[in-house]
Amino acid sequence: MLLAVCASVQIKAQQIPAPKQTKSVLILNATAHLGNGTVIQNSAIGFKDGKITLVADATTIRLAANAYDTTIDASGKHVYPGFIVPNATLGLVEIDAVKSSDDQEEIGSFNPNVRSIIAYNSESKVVETVRPNGILIAQITPRGGRISGTSSVVQLDAWSWQDAILKENDGIHLNFPSNFKRSGSWFEPGIIEANKDYPKQVEEVSAFLVNSKAYNQAPAKERNVVLEATKGLFDGTQTLYIHADEEKQIVDAIQLAVDNQIKKIVIVGGFEAYKSADVLQKYNVGVLLRRVHDMPTSDDEDVNLPYKMAKILTDKGIVVGLENSGDHERMSVRNLPFLAGTCAAFGLDKEKALQLITSNTAKLLGIDATCGTLESGKDATLFISEGDALDMRTNKLTTAFIQGRSINLETFQTKLNDKFKAKYNQK
Repeated sequence: MLLAVCASVQIKAQQIPAPKQTKSVLILNATAHLGNGTVIQNSAIGFKDGKITLVADATTIRLAANAYDTTIDASGKHVYPGFIVPNATLGLVEIDAVKSSDDQEEIGSFNPNVRSIIAYNSESKVVETVRPNGILIAQITPRGGRISGTSSVVQLDAWSWQDAILKENDGIHLNFPSNFKRSGSWFEPGIIEANKDYPKQVEEVSAFLVNSKAYNQAPAKERNVVLEATKGLFDGTQTLYIHADEEKQIVDAIQLAVDNQIKKIVIVGGFEAYKSADVLQKYNVGVLLRRVHDMPTSDDEDVNLPYKMAKILTDKGIVVGLENSGDHERMSVRNLPFLAGTCAAFGLDKEKALQLITSNTAKLLGIDATCGTLESGKDATLFISEGDALDMRTNKLTTAFIQGRSINLETFQTKLNDKFKAKYNQK
């Protein structure tokens, strides 16, 4: 009896994934932010069978009366491509204090063969809480070790991890050694000093990449699943995501990757990436910028530097996306659009700020052929907001679609909100 009650509660708390799109949809009269810098003030956005079929100015096109099965009048509202969060642990941990629900980290230092996607819980309650802010796509990324493992990109409305996949095993994540180390703890930091083990740690990474390259270039007598898992780095089918913040870290890591003929490189974090912009440009390396709602890493830096960083890097010609890892990262993923809003408030053009969480991130994750912008032929993963989606005061979704499927934006939190508003007779 107890199990039946628990099952009933779980079903009510978790939204059922939406069925496949069967009727074509036309959204009219909204301000469309295409995610590539273009804005259409009075737009017509149509999609069928999960794909966008029309992106146009509603004042200049002609459509047959029955061209689309369903028409949504979005006058006064805004349409956006679904936001994309990279380097996330959504669905890998449900409750931090419950070890059995924590699948974000594997034991060992070099784990390129660890695939985060098979641990992804598509029914996570945390996953459904980010969708009402427009976050519809995520890169599920493991943590820990020197090489954490392999990430995959998913859409956030699925029955299982198999159903969720947009791009499986998109890249391998390397936590590059730091040139400095800090004593103490987060609540009582100590002094910062040089990491004497830095050369040795870098050499360990170098040796691993050299061995991996050699293993994948010639047939081996014995199979090595760890080295075999790195094959995509050398044939260009996977990206090496290098987690690094310091200038020397970034330069050394890129050079090491280039020396080993790794074709696709992205820096994750990159707080001092602006100091190594020439190297980033030379090797066409983009940056998934660390959480901008944070403090500078050094006492002598401008307190507003994190807010300005996206503009600084963008002005230097670097492709920049935003990530939101750190303390309480899964719970704060919902704030991703407001990080972009902060970048706009500190000098970045509003539509370029939108690109930080749409087209730029799609490009860096290798999913830009199907996601990231509102364009014909791409997935109909988009949403309608009552106002500016980068402003927490006006980001209020009325409708959202993932691959053309109209998803339910209710969560356990919205139900509690409705419950207590009713209690106190609030509208």
